Amino acid sequence: MRTGVDPNFPWYEAHEGFSFPPPDRADPRGIVCTGGNLSPGLLLSAYSQGIFPWYSSGEPLIWWSPDPRFVLFPQELHVSGTMRKIIKKRRFRLSVDQAFGRVIRACSGVKRPGQRGTWIVPDMVDGYERLHALGYAHSAEAWLDDELVGGLYGVSLGSLFFGESMFSLVPDASKAVFIPLVWRLADEGCTLIDSQVRTDHVAGMGGRDIMRSEYLGILSACIRHPGFRGNWGSLFPDFPESGPWNALAGGKTANPQE
Repeated sequence: MRTGVDPNFPWYEAHEGFSFPPPDRADPRGIVCTGGNLSPGLLLSAYSQGIFPWYSSGEPLIWWSPDPRFVLFPQELHVSGTMRKIIKKRRFRLSVDQAFGRVIRACSGVKRPGQRGTWIVPDMVDGYERLHALGYAHSAEAWLDDELVGGLYGVSLGSLFFGESMFSLVPDASKAVFIPLVWRLADEGCTLIDSQVRTDHVAGMGGRDIMRSEYLGILSACIRHPGFRGNWGSLFPDFPESGPWNALAGGKTANPQE
């Protein structure tokens, strides 16, 4: 999806009264506009309107709202037989918001053509770490002993989780934490996981395209919910415990945050 920027796109600087163009005015590639910054206020404003940043080093800050939009409805999550066995064996220790900085930097270092993981430039890291400190950006981690071997991070607004990137240093590590995270968020009332653009990784777990107009309608309803702001390690101290996790993994396990 990486493309050059059309010089005719307006350049937006953040200022009092700043607003994004409507997403339905995006070009065929999904570009809404360029410019601005990655301040918490501008990022939250963008996400609440179905817009997200995605750009490479040396490019201006590019804001996107693609059509179609790639999403995962929690009730449509597909768990393969292989992943069921991994979860049942409790191969990984799982946690949330225990290592946000390490997760986002690991995502930035994993080279995966066609995915945003290689586009997480230092300014993006700084911007999302500020969102994390404010309780809006979150990470989920998979560990083998004390080694961080997989994880993901994203942004939570209302009853919607915007997944940004995943990484795995050993096979299936990111899936092993993503699946119980979806289960737990569903238990907490999460309506939708927004993956933004298609990846085979999420498609294999039930992700699918929907039209941008449908997505924006869902988003509008989702952001009216109170949401899950704060440190998820404190909000969900018993993660990964949930109904599906307990049924598959055989009941309560030790607190992974301890």
